[in-house]
Amino acid sequence: MRLNTRPRRICLVGVGLIAGSLGLALKRAEAVETITGLGRGLDRLARAQALGAIDRYTTDPGEAIEDADLVVLGVPLGATAGVMRDLRPHLHDDLVITDVGSAKRCVVDDVETALGAAPPGFVPGHPIAGTEHSGVEAAFPSLFDGRRVILTPLASGRVEATEAVEWLWRQAGAEVTTMSVAHHDRMLAITSHLPHLLAFGLVDMLARDPDHEEILGYAAGGFRDFTRIASSDPVMWRDICLGNREAVLEALSLYRRDLEQLAEKVEASDGTGLEAVFRSAKQTRDAHKHGFER
Repeated sequence: MRLNTRPRRICLVGVGLIAGSLGLALKRAEAVETITGLGRGLDRLARAQALGAIDRYTTDPGEAIEDADLVVLGVPLGATAGVMRDLRPHLHDDLVITDVGSAKRCVVDDVETALGAAPPGFVPGHPIAGTEHSGVEAAFPSLFDGRRVILTPLASGRVEATEAVEWLWRQAGAEVTTMSVAHHDRMLAITSHLPHLLAFGLVDMLARDPDHEEILGYAAGGFRDFTRIASSDPVMWRDICLGNREAVLEALSLYRRDLEQLAEKVEASDGTGLEAVFRSAKQTRDAHKHGFER
């Protein structure tokens, strides 16, 4: 069997917000023939089918990928190794496999640990899209419209596999870029993982304040907008922070240093220094407004 660079039969392993939205987007585009959902919870799979994210479902890995051209791992980072061990007896070299995880080094390591080596059809991927909600009930077909999907192809992978994954995401409305695993993890630690840590930490700090009810009652729009992401799935973000541990620690260290410098300026009543920081930040934000709002 030849690897299909225009996959027609898709298997979604774990049908939550991201995989469910992908299924809905592919159906909207009429890009594929069938979408099979694979998971452990029959109720959740039946719900995904009822919502139109998948055509059929099963809890049997062999049955799920028997005729599949491409498999999308939509499971939390911490579940990757176990899922790959379940799929291992049914894999073949012409099967394309990708994932949607927010960290890539840990996914590659888990795949290699589970299988002994990454299969030639494996293409790590990460759609830069989502909401603070989770579950297939929160899925919608336009989630990826105009959004970036980052692929981090491995040196051992087949070029045709990358082409197949690129084609799939473009059918879902996304823009596709490629980069190395290490570059992805460092960039996402700064732009996504660190902000989520700060939002979670700030809300948790206020929750422990004896007057938190009154404080939160006076929260303005800026606080609401910044902390919205603290409503995200705690288990998912636990796995992301641990899965991208080194890059997250580096980002936290850089932020801690800059925060200390801000504190020093406030303590010294250094208005000129504070204004310089604020002005630089405003200029950067304004100059990259389109990127921030993607």
